[in-house]
Amino acid sequence: MPHAMSTDAAHDTALTTELAAEREHLLASHAALARMRDRTTGLGDVGGNAFSSEALGKARVLRLKELVDLPDIPLFFGRLDFPSEQFHVGRRHVVDDTGEPLVLDWRAPVSRLFYQASVREPMEVELRRRFGFDGGHLTSFEDERLDAGGEETSSALLAAEIERPRVGPMRDIVATIQPEQDDLVRAGLADSICVQGAPGTGKTAVGLHRAAFLLYTHRDRLKRNGVLVVGPNTAFMSYIDQVLPTLGEVDVTQVTVDDLMAPLVLKGTEAEHVEILKHDVRMAELLHRAVWSHISRPDGTVTVTDGGWRHRIPEEDVLRFIDDTRREGLPYHLGRERVRALTVGAVQRSIERRTGESPTEGWLRKLGRSKTVTVLLDAVWPALDPRKLLTRLYTDAGWRAELNRDLFTDEELGLLASKTKAPKFTRADAVLADEIAGLLDRPVGFGHVVVDEAQDLSAMQCRAVARRSPHGSITVLGDLAQGTSPWAARDWSVSMEHMGKPDGRVVALTTGFRVPESIIALANRLLPALDVDVPEALSLRRDGLLDLRETTELGGELASAIADALTFEGSVGVIATEETLDAVRASLPEDHERVTLMPASLAKGLEFDHVIVAEPARIVAAEARGLHRLYVVLTRAVSRLTIVHTEPLPEMLTADPAA
Repeated sequence: MPHAMSTDAAHDTALTTELAAEREHLLASHAALARMRDRTTGLGDVGGNAFSSEALGKARVLRLKELVDLPDIPLFFGRLDFPSEQFHVGRRHVVDDTGEPLVLDWRAPVSRLFYQASVREPMEVELRRRFGFDGGHLTSFEDERLDAGGEETSSALLAAEIERPRVGPMRDIVATIQPEQDDLVRAGLADSICVQGAPGTGKTAVGLHRAAFLLYTHRDRLKRNGVLVVGPNTAFMSYIDQVLPTLGEVDVTQVTVDDLMAPLVLKGTEAEHVEILKHDVRMAELLHRAVWSHISRPDGTVTVTDGGWRHRIPEEDVLRFIDDTRREGLPYHLGRERVRALTVGAVQRSIERRTGESPTEGWLRKLGRSKTVTVLLDAVWPALDPRKLLTRLYTDAGWRAELNRDLFTDEELGLLASKTKAPKFTRADAVLADEIAGLLDRPVGFGHVVVDEAQDLSAMQCRAVARRSPHGSITVLGDLAQGTSPWAARDWSVSMEHMGKPDGRVVALTTGFRVPESIIALANRLLPALDVDVPEALSLRRDGLLDLRETTELGGELASAIADALTFEGSVGVIATEETLDAVRASLPEDHERVTLMPASLAKGLEFDHVIVAEPARIVAAEARGLHRLYVVLTRAVSRLTIVHTEPLPEMLTADPAA
C-alpha cells in the first residue's frame, strides 16, 4: 500500500498551493491595472469648448500618472478575510472588467480594519494575511487568526518590513501603519493636528499618509484647494518627494520653507542676533503699521474729469470711502481697488443724476483706470511693493521710530538700520517680505497643509504657514527635542496659535519602530539638558548595534568603520561638522553608492541603516543648540550606530543614566 502523505508534507503542499493562488491574483491585478490605464488612454479630450477640452486633457494625464504600475512596488500587501468575503488591501484601487475590486485602496473604510483589528477586537475579521515581497515578487505570506481568541502574536513579516534596509528615497509605510498612527492618518479634514513625535515614531510618514488619505476621502474639495507639503530644506524634500506618488497622489505641491516665502533677491548675510530679531513676532505688528501708515487724507475736494465734464467728489465722501474700506478688513491692495470702485461709483451716480442715463461698463472701467482716478488713489492709498517698503524701513530712521512707538527698544530698533541706501536682503528678510505680501494681497490658500520639522519654525515663519491655510486645516509634525534653530519652539500651543489654529490638538507619539532601543537609550541621555518638556522615546526594537570607538587617528578609524558598515546591507551615513568632514575626506574611501557624507546641519529628517558619527563634541561646540543637533544626529540610525572620536565624548553620553 502507498504510504499516506505526512501531516507536515500536506501542510507544505497546501501552503505552496495557496502561495501560487496569491501570485495568480497578483498577476491578475497587474493585468487589470494595465487595462484601467488603457481605458483612460482611450478617453477623448473633446469637450464642449476649448476650456473644457483642456481640462479633460489635464484630468486624463493626471489620472494616467495615478495609474502607473511601478514594478518594484507591490500592488497589495495584505488580505482581510470575513465570514463571507475577502479583500486584498493595497496602495491603490484596482478593479476587474466588471468593476469588482481585485485590490482595495488602503484608505477605503473597510481597509482600516487591516490596521485596527486585533485578537481582542477582531471587528468581524476572521483572518489577517500579510505578504512578503522581494521587489515586486511575492515570496511569502503570514496569517493571523483573529477569531480564535488567545494572545496577540508578533508578526515576523511586519518586523522585517520595518527593519528592511533603506537605500534611496523614503518609502511609504502603508504595510506597517500601527493603530495609533492610523488614528492620526484618518483624522477628519476639519481637524488640525500637531504630532509631537519622538525619533523613529514615523511622524513624517504619518503626515504624508494623512495627506494621501484626505486626498482620497475629499478629492473634489481638495482638487479645488490643493494640498501643500512644507519641509526644512531641499535634501529633506528630495528624500520624501516620492512617497505620495507611490501612493498614487501626484498632484501635491511640495516646497521648502524658504521656497514658500515671497520672492526676493537674497545677496546679504547678517549676524544671528539680527536674524533672531527679524523672526520675532513683534515684527508682524511693525510691518502692519508700516503698510497701513501709507493711507492719508485727500487734499480737499477731488475733481474727476470726463472729457469736457468735471465731477467733484467732496473730501468728506472720499474720507468715508477710505474709512468704510478699512473697516471691511480687506488686504491692502484689495482695499485700494475698493476705494477705486467707490470713487467710480460716485461719478456714475453724478452722471445718472445729470443725464438720467447710466454709463456703460466699458466706460466705467476706462474711468477707473484714468489718470485722474489713479492720481487720487496714489495720494490716499498708494500701491506698495514689499522690497521697497523693507528698504525704506531699514534706511529711514525717522519713519522707523515713528512706527515703532512701544514695540522695540532703541537698541533693538537700531539693529534694523542699514548702513547703505540699498540694503542686501537676507533669508530673514524674505520672511518679512512674505508678511508684507500677505498684508498687501491675499495669498493662495490650500485645503490642507502638512508642515514637517516644524519645531524649527519661528513665529514669523509660522505666520507664513497660516496665510496658506486661512480656511483649511494643517498637520504639524516635529519634535521639540530636535529644535536646532535659534528660534526653535518650546511649546507647541504657541506655534499652533501663530499658525492660526489655536484649537488644534497636540498628540504625542513616543513608541518608535525605526531606531533600536540601545541607540534611543543613548540619545535619551541628552534630554535633561535640552530644556524641553517631552517624554522619553521608547523603542520596540531590541536588535541593533551601538559601537563607541576612541582613537588617536580619526581618518583611519573612520575608514575602518565605513568598511565594517559596508559588510551589512543598506545605506551608510557619515555625519560630522562640515569642518571635520573636510579634514578627513581624503582619508575616506572613494565615492561609494551606499555611503553618504552628511554635514550634521543637514541631517535632520533623514535616516540611514548605519550611521557613523565623527567627533560628537565638535558637533555640540559648533552652535548654540549643539546638544539638540547631536540628539538629531544620533537618532538618524535605523539599525547600527558607530561613534568615532579623538576628543572626549560629551559628559551626558558617558554619565551613568541611573545616577
